[in-house]
Amino acid sequence: MTSRPLIFTDIDGTLLDHFDYSFNHAIDVIEALNERHIPIIANTSKTFAEMEKLQQTIGINSPFISENGAVVYIPIGYFSEQPQGTFEQGYYWVKEFCPPRQHWLDLLSQQAVEFEDEYIGFSSFSVEELCEVTDLAPDKARLALVRHYSEPLLWQGDEKRKQEFIDYMTALGAHMLQGGRFLHIGGESDKGKAMNWLAQVYAKQYQSAVTTIALGDSGNDSAMLEAADIAIQIKSPTHEFPVLRKKQTIKSQECGPKGWAECITATLLTPSQANTSNPISLGGV
Repeated sequence: MTSRPLIFTDIDGTLLDHFDYSFNHAIDVIEALNERHIPIIANTSKTFAEMEKLQQTIGINSPFISENGAVVYIPIGYFSEQPQGTFEQGYYWVKEFCPPRQHWLDLLSQQAVEFEDEYIGFSSFSVEELCEVTDLAPDKARLALVRHYSEPLLWQGDEKRKQEFIDYMTALGAHMLQGGRFLHIGGESDKGKAMNWLAQVYAKQYQSAVTTIALGDSGNDSAMLEAADIAIQIKSPTHEFPVLRKKQTIKSQECGPKGWAECITATLLTPSQANTSNPISLGGV
């Protein structure tokens, strides 16, 4: 039986270059996937505002998963019927997986006073300060600050205190996740859970089995990679491949979008792929 491929991809350091945020090296592969109607689904720590703009720039119109699995946004009408458990917000069907950002801001201010001098939260950053930390352009930094479900923290203490902080917040019900630059505090949601939920929606729409292909470069992608049928780890210029429980993964030779294009081409777009014993269908919807 053929299975329809779904590509779930991290953004920063994976589809976008870690240093200049370019996706130029992946453009040809993105166009090839679009021609074959293979969904490219962002699964990222980025915000709704960032992703809505980026989807337009990249040229994709798929659903996307935002703020490390906290929420799924599906363009209204993308599926033939509205998925159960979603509500309408603007031009999207929305599926939430955790409490809103204010819950975590209140938890930090009321329960984590002893750590308050050891981190800087996004809620405290100005646009100019975030630009200095991340090298984002001001317009992109402004979008990054508009968060709805989580709060990224720039940790400034030592590693011992960081672990104490993580343990403390976890005991209070928070889910702590280390990304490329920031420590994220949010709910008991993750990229893997959101991916699995959306994959089931696709399977119902297609009336067919689906194969989840996940690509990521850092620790906050681990839940997605662990849950995927095919896990692809993208080489980072700043850290080693995170260790996964999953025994078999594909590791890119190149970094960022070069590695993304390299692995997607080898996995989906080469002639040999179509001759596997359990083929993935490359046809359209």
